[in-house]
Amino acid sequence: MNDIWKDRWNERYGKAEFAYGEGPNNYLKTQLKKLTVGTILFPAEGEGRNAVFAAKLGWTVSAFDISIEGQKKAFQLAEKNKVSIDYQVGELQAMHFKTEQFDAIALIYAHFPADIKSLYHQTLDTYLKKGGIVIFEAFSKKHLEYNAKNEKVGGPKDLAQLFSIEEIQADFANYDTIELEEKEIELKEGLFHNGVGSVIRFVGRKRA
Repeated sequence: MNDIWKDRWNERYGKAEFAYGEGPNNYLKTQLKKLTVGTILFPAEGEGRNAVFAAKLGWTVSAFDISIEGQKKAFQLAEKNKVSIDYQVGELQAMHFKTEQFDAIALIYAHFPADIKSLYHQTLDTYLKKGGIVIFEAFSKKHLEYNAKNEKVGGPKDLAQLFSIEEIQADFANYDTIELEEKEIELKEGLFHNGVGSVIRFVGRKRA
């Protein structure tokens, strides 16, 4: 990822207010409470709202992002909530996660550059235990229509960074699908996710 990406997110997360709020994503909140507590990874975790929520439930939490400002805010939020998270800064290939290290991986609005997003999904898959769970929510390709009507809902404006059901099926082909849908939802997350948008939601269990 180039410096433009890092600079963009450092600028967004460098302000005092939390860009997407301090509370967890609603879909993650609902799905995580269905699972037995274990080890979980949050890629592209930003300011830590989801990682801190999982830690409060008793999960052993790892996270990473390219933004050092995001990490600072995440540690600030973790301290405020009296929990501990392992949060690293860098790109996925620089992380030192182990094969089958995690019981769950949560991809919440983890919009990676288009040319690496499938590779990232396939790499992350190697870190998940057999029988482990992926929880995914991100903007669908239809979301461009919603963003054009209301920029406050947020999300990438590059179609290739957005997701389709078919892409998720291809990237997570070795999973049993618990839930997979394209859905219109209303977001109220901090400064940058406000309004009606279109998302892909996926919960899958890695086959043994």
